[in-house]
Amino acid sequence: MKNGLAIIIGFLILGSLFIGWKISQDLGASETTTAPQQSEGTASNTIEFNPPSIEDVPDGPLGESIKYGYDLMMDTNTIADEYVGNNLSCASCHANGGTVQNGAPMIGLTAVYPEYRPREGEVFTLEDRINGCMIRSMNGQMIPEDSKEMRAMIAYLHYLSEGIPAGADIPWRAAKEQKQFPVPSIEDGEKVYAQSCASCHAADGGGTGPNTGPALWGENSFNDGAGMSRLTNMAGYVQKNMPKGQGGTLTDQQAIDVAAYILSHDRPEFKGHEKDWPKGGRPADIMNNEKREQIKNGTIDWEAMVTVKK
Repeated sequence: MKNGLAIIIGFLILGSLFIGWKISQDLGASETTTAPQQSEGTASNTIEFNPPSIEDVPDGPLGESIKYGYDLMMDTNTIADEYVGNNLSCASCHANGGTVQNGAPMIGLTAVYPEYRPREGEVFTLEDRINGCMIRSMNGQMIPEDSKEMRAMIAYLHYLSEGIPAGADIPWRAAKEQKQFPVPSIEDGEKVYAQSCASCHAADGGGTGPNTGPALWGENSFNDGAGMSRLTNMAGYVQKNMPKGQGGTLTDQQAIDVAAYILSHDRPEFKGHEKDWPKGGRPADIMNNEKREQIKNGTIDWEAMVTVKK
């Protein structure tokens, strides 16, 4: 009798387990078909360019620091003048505080750094990257990492990058591959400048204001250690963004011509060229005083400067 009862109970248990397994399969079907789609990067996971508004910054000490960081980006030369050696702001290159898609945006930078930098031959933190701009593009001094200014800039960049995971592939970052441009003509570049650039940047390149028309050469512009001192970098930026509001309208030839014209003029010299590219690979298109002297002598090899190494 006991053996018969045990057998009956065993069948009941097995039946319950089977029913439970069947229900779990039926209920789990939709989950097993949708979960992998989200993890593989469907449209819902695509990183979109959607910078947050400075108007939505939260209240409190963190919000105050973020807003101060934004102000520093927009008016670097006046708010942090002790660190700036020219008449530029971060927004001179990073349009509207780094929130314009083709204007050297800073959205997602906290997901990228630390990053290896071949120019310096070191792994750079975000603080290092900011100070690299300070001593090159701003022709100034490094900002102490424990200062109120540096903390505010980092807070602002984190705010811009909220929701972008570390190591993400940021689609709007500048391509690392050098673009092939035609051989430039300074004479033709002067014509393009007079027609499309001088009204904002002034005929003498001295600029009309850090954020309205920054200085493109002379003592108030970036030094020859800045990224913009590379001929192809300048041409690429100009083609994407200039004339203001008409980005993309210049041909490759016009962009490289006007870039060559701009960089043919004198600018501050970076005191550290000998330390750049310590592991080799120095680009041929860096426009320094030696290259400008070659322009004056008529011996510069423009073709070598725009030839992409395979």
